[in-house]
Amino acid sequence: MRPITPELFVDGLASRIASASPEGRIRVALDGPPPAGASPLSTAVSDNPLAGPGPLASVLVDELRLRGRPARVVPANGFLRAASLRFEQGRTNPDAFYTDWLDEPGLRREVLDPAGPGGTGRILPSLWDPATDRASRAGYEPLEPTAAVLVTGGFLLGGALAFDVTVHLVVSPGALARRTPADWAWTLPAWRRYADEVDPAGWADVVVRADDPLHPALVERE
Repeated sequence: MRPITPELFVDGLASRIASASPEGRIRVALDGPPPAGASPLSTAVSDNPLAGPGPLASVLVDELRLRGRPARVVPANGFLRAASLRFEQGRTNPDAFYTDWLDEPGLRREVLDPAGPGGTGRILPSLWDPATDRASRAGYEPLEPTAAVLVTGGFLLGGALAFDVTVHLVVSPGALARRTPADWAWTLPAWRRYADEVDPAGWADVVVRADDPLHPALVERE
């Protein structure tokens, strides 16, 4: 692991994304648990269980635009399944939280496929409103030909979702337990299962340890 300042991390990540697929759109996964949302250049922590590294995405949007790459943020929590499906095994079931909450087909159909090669270039920024448990009524939005689509949330890697660049923010089990609100502590086994079964820290394109949001560390491979 190599310690790095938040500013240098964001600068390097923005440059990497901006230089990838220079003549086309690019799909980026910003993957991590909610406490990772306090990562570089922000100390805010979201209480949404699938919000993940949203503040990092907000900072990246500005940095990418400075580099001539327009960017859109798509939070995964706009693509949850209906409550009747999410809570079929109970409201606090960690296995269901891991496997049943995120509507992967909807995210793929409405965002990743349209933003990918040969796609329509029109994405739906959200599909479902978990607060009202109804369709979000969002309208389709056109993407610029070189847009970067930043999908933020947890459990994004290792499944059927296609990304061009994958970024995983690691929070150690101890830090995750300390920084997870008590009413969401039941989700901790799901994050452990994700780490064990998918091992996103072992293969994502960019991995950063985010136990301390003001002192991130890049995980480098030989």
